[in-house]
Amino acid sequence: MTRAFSRLGLALVPAALALSGCGLNSVPTAEENAKAKWANVQADYQRRADLIPNLVETVKGYAKQEQSVLVQVTEARAKATSVQLSGADLSNPAKVQQFQQAQGQLSAGLGRLLASVEAYPDLKSNENFLALQSQLEGTENRINISIKDYNEAVQAYNTTIRTFPDAVGAKLIYGAQPMTPYQATAPNADRAPQVKF
Repeated sequence: MTRAFSRLGLALVPAALALSGCGLNSVPTAEENAKAKWANVQADYQRRADLIPNLVETVKGYAKQEQSVLVQVTEARAKATSVQLSGADLSNPAKVQQFQQAQGQLSAGLGRLLASVEAYPDLKSNENFLALQSQLEGTENRINISIKDYNEAVQAYNTTIRTFPDAVGAKLIYGAQPMTPYQATAPNADRAPQVKF
């Protein structure tokens, strides 16, 4: 009986080695990395959404005539925070695009708001506004970095599930689907915005 177990054990060693090269660990590792990077993107968008009410209230105190821009930013923020995208939705390009469009509308509104307040020197000199503007700029930079990190993680995951030998485990064991990278959805996103007064 022990001889049969030792033969079985010897047979299992090559099988385990063969399976280890078939994406048993690399596929879920790459998937979880991409999901963690997506969580960072969401956290940075949440940070921006949390800062906007403070920015809007500060600007309201100084620039009552810019009410329409403030309303647009508030509405865009509400829409952007209402569109949720979970890690499970990252394989659905339509849901990813819907999320991206909502965030793009908010970015456009913030750009108009920040450009319009430049016309008010007293607002520029307000320390609270300058601090919030700096925080918002830093948040936008964080979002860009998080999106870049997410796209790199998605590329690694998608490459893992499509290359041999990991593709075997990805398809047979996990039923892995490619994830959707984050893409610019705003019109003319490839061009720098022009600020005119």
